[in-house]
Amino acid sequence: MHLTLRQLTVFEAVARHLSYTRAAEELHLSQPAVSMQIRQLEDAAGLPLFEKLGKKIHLTEAGREVFHYSQAISLQLREMEEVIEALKGVQGGHLRISVATTANYFATRLLAAFSRLYPDTTFSLDITNRKTLLDQLSNNQTDLVIMGKPPDGLDLDATAFMENPLVIIAPADHALAGQEKISLSAIKDESFVVRELQSGTRIAMERFFEERGFRLNTGMEMTSNAAIKHAVEAGLGLGIVSIHTLELELEAGRLVLLDVDGFPIQRHWYLVTRRGKRLPPVARAFFDFLMGEDAAHMMQSGMRV
Repeated sequence: MHLTLRQLTVFEAVARHLSYTRAAEELHLSQPAVSMQIRQLEDAAGLPLFEKLGKKIHLTEAGREVFHYSQAISLQLREMEEVIEALKGVQGGHLRISVATTANYFATRLLAAFSRLYPDTTFSLDITNRKTLLDQLSNNQTDLVIMGKPPDGLDLDATAFMENPLVIIAPADHALAGQEKISLSAIKDESFVVRELQSGTRIAMERFFEERGFRLNTGMEMTSNAAIKHAVEAGLGLGIVSIHTLELELEAGRLVLLDVDGFPIQRHWYLVTRRGKRLPPVARAFFDFLMGEDAAHMMQSGMRV
């Protein structure tokens, strides 16, 4: 059986996503190129590895076996890369980091500050949703993840490094703007623009109101904080977002914070890794940087670098 690492890499991505399109996007290839690699691997195996039922593809029995071995081979290759990076040391290392979409508002500033300390390091930064972050950790596709607290019971190590207060925002001309100590009952009839169901912000806000016997009126659902801010500014409802996403809007006076009883909801940002993962020197250096006084000072001073 003659096959190539390239074919296995493409196959592993297709098998993981069960989608040629998503695998092509991940690998930065065209869909025809992905299909060609899969056909060549199936020719080498002498058996079909995928079958199509309706509009979805599924692994065949042979495909499941190849997927098992391709994951093991991919893990070995990544471990080899990490060993090579360790031999290079921090000065020439490459950091693979993924962050939640909300964390993007400050992650790039932290990376900029870190790169001034280690100017020869390079980065791969992926900004994505909570589910994808957990998948990347499970598949060892990233060194570090910045996100809200991950679910319990997963094989992960999570270290809190920064507060992440959730606040209620309103358009500047809202009737409650400027009022102090607003009761929850005063906003129970307000419509809220919210994040998607699996987002950490949505989970935290729903838990907060359920514990107090309130049910939110969720008028619109958005997949990004930027979309929520635009919708709130347009008068489509109130919003609940991280304070770290609001610097420009608050300075410009386009949005205001509401002083509602129980807010802000106090959460934290976490640095998350696979449990037992051997971090490359550059990832360990970035971890230590975030836990140090320089990063803490930047966070306390509005993340100004």
